[in-house]
Amino acid sequence: MKIKRIILILGDQLDLQNAALISFDHKTDEVLMIESAHESTYVWSHKAKIALFLSAMRHFAQDISSRKYPLTYIKESDLAIQEVLRKQLVEKNATHLVCVEPGEWRLKVALEKLVQDLNIQLVMHDDTHFYSSNTEFSEWVADKKELRLEYFYRYMRKKHQILMDETSQPVGGQWNYDDQNRRPYSKKGPGFINEPVMFAPDAITCEVFEFVERKYSNHPGTLKHFAWPVTREQALHALDYFVTYRLPSFGLYQDAMWKETPFGWHSILSSCLNLKLLNPREVVQRALECYKNNALDLAAVEGFIRQVIGWREFVRGVYYLDMPQMAAANFYQHQRQLPAWYWNADTHMNCMKDAIDQTLKYGYAHHIQRLMVTGNFALLAEILPQQVSEWYLAIYIDAIEWVELPNVAGMALFANGGRFTSKPYIASGAYIKRMSNYCDGCQYKPEIQFGENACPMTTLYWNFLMKHQHALEKNSRTRLMTANLSRISEDKKVLIKAHANKLLSALDSI
Repeated sequence: MKIKRIILILGDQLDLQNAALISFDHKTDEVLMIESAHESTYVWSHKAKIALFLSAMRHFAQDISSRKYPLTYIKESDLAIQEVLRKQLVEKNATHLVCVEPGEWRLKVALEKLVQDLNIQLVMHDDTHFYSSNTEFSEWVADKKELRLEYFYRYMRKKHQILMDETSQPVGGQWNYDDQNRRPYSKKGPGFINEPVMFAPDAITCEVFEFVERKYSNHPGTLKHFAWPVTREQALHALDYFVTYRLPSFGLYQDAMWKETPFGWHSILSSCLNLKLLNPREVVQRALECYKNNALDLAAVEGFIRQVIGWREFVRGVYYLDMPQMAAANFYQHQRQLPAWYWNADTHMNCMKDAIDQTLKYGYAHHIQRLMVTGNFALLAEILPQQVSEWYLAIYIDAIEWVELPNVAGMALFANGGRFTSKPYIASGAYIKRMSNYCDGCQYKPEIQFGENACPMTTLYWNFLMKHQHALEKNSRTRLMTANLSRISEDKKVLIKAHANKLLSALDSI
């Protein structure tokens, strides 16, 4: 039988160095790309997320066509990817399906089932975009008593000789510089910020906009503020701009929040990396070059590099290690419904309103807004983890399940019971006040524990501590939190619990 190989390129694999293309044979191979409505609707996706994927895909298709790759590009299909793929494989008498491991478990399983049904060969390559393969991560985990980022990060630094000196010790004598980073802005505000570079929509992107507004008119978010990189060239420009103008202040203020300051000093490169328009190696290399040539602060550079070679690689490894169980995890057995205002920002809480409002505008919020504002509230409010995960996957332009689910289920919600985190990340309104100006003018006061003017974050925080006091006291990292319960009288505890129950019974009205 004559060999006929279909090379499937998914929407988050837009890389000319894609492992599925490396051994491309023009005599037997054909590239296939599919726009599937199912990918935009299985969660209620933000318009900007849909537009970003479709525009980047169409630009990439144009690029590979110009390089003479035979390409079939299926536009605007209402079918799921595997259904379109089945038709293509059958019509073209394909003997092989070649692809890179998908970034979502459900799609990996669907592809494996499809080739079994059709009795054709599947060649699924490791995703060489990443520093670490899933096999390497599993081997690293094998002799570990516990999964912790810090140990994996040190392993990656040593293996790839990143910020290491000639004696194989970390440059500067420390592995991380958290003690020098993560400060709030001054009380006067952030001052001047070099805003991230943005890109005007071209003809392809405008065509996508028209399609999205027509096809997905009832989806959340807006396209009015869309200016994301959608090509390799734009992504490289965004990278160069960040390391030159924004990286110097990144570390210091990476956790800071301020009203109507959606991007702060963050790189805004996650979508470029997750679509594979940028390779993490070139991102790290550019940061190192600026550190060396421009005498950048080591703390800022190390903090940024840790996110790329540490956390990003770590959560991907954990995702494939723990799926599909991770998706069903619910350690605290929380069952409450996600408040409707997560989709429209119609809440009286300034912190939640600002974080969600900017998310609806841009499809973006930085990691502290996701973890310690929207995520913190979801945990304290006892919301069903699967609904929270679906919201994050739908609403953020850089959300692909391999990165979204571990961050939400493992980090924000502690739904997997601390599989790779040492404690639940919870905080009262006092943290929000310290790291932002969100509390200014808010009808809720972070220092008030119960009553109509009490900050819901604060009330629910103390309620959570009381509810889980026994378990939290066993953890050295949360013991100091529960110790503060001794300062609250029993009468006040009763009032806090009563007010918390009132809030929990009417989350939509907060």
